[in-house]
Amino acid sequence: MPANPLSTDARRDWLSLLARTAPDRLAAVLPDLPDHDLLRAPETGTVMVQGRISATGAPFNLGEMTVTRCSVVLGCGTVGHGHVQGRSRSHARRAAVIDALMQTDAARDLTPLLNALQAGAQTAARHRAAKAAATRVEFFTLQRGEDA
Repeated sequence: MPANPLSTDARRDWLSLLARTAPDRLAAVLPDLPDHDLLRAPETGTVMVQGRISATGAPFNLGEMTVTRCSVVLGCGTVGHGHVQGRSRSHARRAAVIDALMQTDAARDLTPLLNALQAGAQTAARHRAAKAAATRVEFFTLQRGEDA
C-alpha cells in the first residue's frame, strides 16, 4: 500500500483487498465492529461482467455476478463503502467499516494487518501461477525434409 493512506490509489487498493479477502480472514482483522450507522444497509444484487477478446479486443458481456454492497458512517462522520462478491452481508458491512476506519487515525493500526492480508494474497497467487505453469505444454513443429 502507498505511504499516504488517504490517497485515491491507496483507497482503491485497500477496497480491492477487502473485496477479495475471505470473510473469515477479514473477521480476524476486525473481530468487533466499532459503533457505526448504516447509510445503506447490506443489499444483494447483480452486476454485468464484461470481458475482452484477447484482453484488447471489443468488449462483450460475459454474464452476471452476484454482489453485496453496504455503506456506513462512523461517529466522527467518516463514510465507508463495501462491495463484495457473493451474498455475505456481514462481509460487505465489515469491508465498509474497515474502509471508513482506514480514512481515520485508526489506519495506523489497520495498515500492518491489511499489509499481511495482501502478502498472503500475493503468496497464494504465486502458488496458483506456479501450479498452472507446471501444466504448461510447449508445442513445436519438426521441419520435414521436402519443406527445406
